[in-house]
Amino acid sequence: MVNGLPQLKSPLRLCKDCLVGKQQRYSFPRKSTWRASQILQLVHADICGPIKPISNSKKRYLITFTDDFSRKTWVYFLIEKSEAFVVFKRFKIHVEKETNSFIRALCTDRGGEFTSQEFTNFCDVNGIRRQLTAAYTPQQNEVVERKNRTIMNMVRSMISEKKIPKPFWPEAVNWTVHVLNRSPTLAVQNKTPKEAWSGVKPSVEHFRVFGCISHVHVPDNKRTKLDDKSLSCVLLGVSEGSKAYRLYDPTSQRIIISRDVVFEEHKNWDWDKTYEKSIVCDLEWGDLEEEATMFDENEEGTESDLEADIEAEEDNFSSDSLTEDSSPSSTAERIRRPPAWMRDYDIGEGLSEEDNEAHLAMFAAADPIHFEDAVKSEKWKKAMDLELAAINKNGTWELTELPEGGKKIGVKWIYKTKFNENGEVDKYKARLVAKGYTQQHGVDYTEVFAPVARMETIRLVVALAAQRKWTIYQLDVKSAFLHGELNEEVFVEQPCGYVQKGHEQKVYKLKKALYGLKQAPRAWYSCIEAYFMKEGFEKCDYEHTLFIKTRKEGKVLIVSLYVDDLIFTGNDELMFTDFKRSMKDEFDMTDLGKMRYFLGLEVLQRSDGIFISQKKYALEVLQRFGMDKSNSVHNPIVPGFKLMKDEGGVKVDKTYYKQVVGSLMYLIATRPDMMFVVSLISRYMENPTELHLQAAKRVLRYLQGTTEFGIFYRKGGDDELVTYTDSDHAGDLDERKSTSGYVFLLSSGAISWSSKKQPIVSLSSTEAEFIAAASCACQAVWLKRVLGKLGQNQGKPTIIHCDSSSAIKLSKNPVMHGRSKHIDVRFHFLRELTKAGTVELVHCGTQEQLADVMTKPLKLDAFFEATRAIGSLF
Repeated sequence: MVNGLPQLKSPLRLCKDCLVGKQQRYSFPRKSTWRASQILQLVHADICGPIKPISNSKKRYLITFTDDFSRKTWVYFLIEKSEAFVVFKRFKIHVEKETNSFIRALCTDRGGEFTSQEFTNFCDVNGIRRQLTAAYTPQQNEVVERKNRTIMNMVRSMISEKKIPKPFWPEAVNWTVHVLNRSPTLAVQNKTPKEAWSGVKPSVEHFRVFGCISHVHVPDNKRTKLDDKSLSCVLLGVSEGSKAYRLYDPTSQRIIISRDVVFEEHKNWDWDKTYEKSIVCDLEWGDLEEEATMFDENEEGTESDLEADIEAEEDNFSSDSLTEDSSPSSTAERIRRPPAWMRDYDIGEGLSEEDNEAHLAMFAAADPIHFEDAVKSEKWKKAMDLELAAINKNGTWELTELPEGGKKIGVKWIYKTKFNENGEVDKYKARLVAKGYTQQHGVDYTEVFAPVARMETIRLVVALAAQRKWTIYQLDVKSAFLHGELNEEVFVEQPCGYVQKGHEQKVYKLKKALYGLKQAPRAWYSCIEAYFMKEGFEKCDYEHTLFIKTRKEGKVLIVSLYVDDLIFTGNDELMFTDFKRSMKDEFDMTDLGKMRYFLGLEVLQRSDGIFISQKKYALEVLQRFGMDKSNSVHNPIVPGFKLMKDEGGVKVDKTYYKQVVGSLMYLIATRPDMMFVVSLISRYMENPTELHLQAAKRVLRYLQGTTEFGIFYRKGGDDELVTYTDSDHAGDLDERKSTSGYVFLLSSGAISWSSKKQPIVSLSSTEAEFIAAASCACQAVWLKRVLGKLGQNQGKPTIIHCDSSSAIKLSKNPVMHGRSKHIDVRFHFLRELTKAGTVELVHCGTQEQLADVMTKPLKLDAFFEATRAIGSLF
């Protein structure tokens, strides 16, 4: 081509200069040389985002998991990448429970969310082999990278075609993954990913065009005679757990789940007239349909069966925030909390601490959700027969025609397996409940408040019984709410499975309350209160669930009521016998004998005293959060440790953190040694980080070694209230507020305690101690009055031990100098109580200050000494 060039030979050595100028990456193989031969043998995971705009529930990322063998995909939605670890644990539980297999390998990139120490340790402990891609080499995780690209391509097209507002992108992602899992793929021969995963050929008869206009049927009991029978909505996909369509009503900004839908697949909604970004961020949930049975894929052993157990559809109109886009597309994880009126038989420790698949899956098979499932079991059929028999025996209703213009309320069966303190099945309970959420205030009901016993009241009665060497007994009222008289005219439909033949159009008119009605708790309390008054009991003016009956010669009977559970004690066996006979004549009762298990509290009545604990619940909490195999520690918080906001820290799942803190809060009923640290970690529930989660996990590790701890009340112990108060001046580093703490002892054990951040900033330690003492004095007044009603008059001033000489002087002398003139007048109530001889502040040394355990992290020796002194031990 040219002349004059010398003949050059290619050098045998490597030319570094050539590499600097021309080095390229090696080509990637078009096809992987290895494929998994079993499900969960290899799982691919990747995060896509941030996606703009953020979703209606503030999500910015999506994380996908793809099984290498079946190519089935799951998707979750995240606010921050740091949530990946928590989501992976949820995904792992779901797929392993469903398949009875285990994840053996996980392929991800080297993002910090996948390579954190916590994530790595978890995989090591669970035997999950890690496959990490080389840096900047997403091609090595091509399965899930390609899947993400396919998903987002489809999402963009669907949103564009139907002009859907972009914040609905998680709904489009969910529907896309639902379709892809049921569509052919070259990676799986002659099968869809869903069939390869489950072995069952899926149906696609329910497929409709995403975002099309859909007309939802409005049930009769949700409208009046002239209301429209149809509601126009927008299709967002399917709700697999309930086998119904998932739709959005742009007019009312509600999500609707329904099976009765007519589609106009070629039409789009005019979003320009109805969509407002500010409104969509506050969407509400609601179900319009009672039973979801849209299509039947006959998928035995697939995720649909598990979802049907887990989801627990309640078909109500109550509102939650829009959170379903945080669940995987192939599962329906919208777990609903039992309504408040169910607490009387859920004892506060069932599934109300929602949204943890490990815990739910443990009991999913035990309790049916729908009548059609329950009626197949003889034990549940018997339970329903007993419930209807109790309703009829009690004269709760009468069959009648629905008056013109009248409104009937739907009913539903709720099934619950009840366990004893040993975790053994006690009985199978079927409860017929009214759908009270459809009632209107001022029309169907007026007042709803009904008191329940405070936990310190329960402990007070236990301590008093121990001090006086009494035995405590327990009764349970069967179907308690059915005894309450109604003042309003209420009609309900006939229950499923028990419709009277020849009278199918009739309804029941309620004479008495039914579970689920808004006014049912109040009606029951009015009924039981009237009974106690008729039987000669006196109601405590300061605790309306405490009733006392006295006779000559000092004989006394004390009853504490918590909805339908009663405990009673006293000094006369004849009064016990008469009381139980009278109760059985008035109500259908269960005599539980000596008090052993009450509101989740395990009670051991011994010859030397009474011991209360929550061992069973503590073990459940540890198992639920995967800490039952953790190494225990000797104290719940490191001495001298100061927890504070962590703005730059790694965010953690807010819901998970709240579940941990909420579970620990219920344990405080018998664990004053954990009061301070649980109060401390509860301050950060709105914006928790790894720092706060680690503090909470340390509490769980402390619990691991102290599950058998509780409070012991000694027989014949001190009958005088012993009180300690303390504060930690400016201990809160975020707002520089102080922490108040107090503890009350009776019969050598703690009956009341508190650890709370003060409402104002204290300018001195004297002021902080004075405010803490004022709070303690208020509680002392209440306890003294309750004890007085129980015949334990505290004639002398209640001694409040305080280690601040200045605060003591301030309580006795109305001095108004620079340190006290600015103190809010409400705290000077302490001076009035001191002057009246109700309380008296007495100085105690720092070493004797038992309330220290309520205000600050203590050194190990001081912590042990304080917990032993307040009766918290094994």
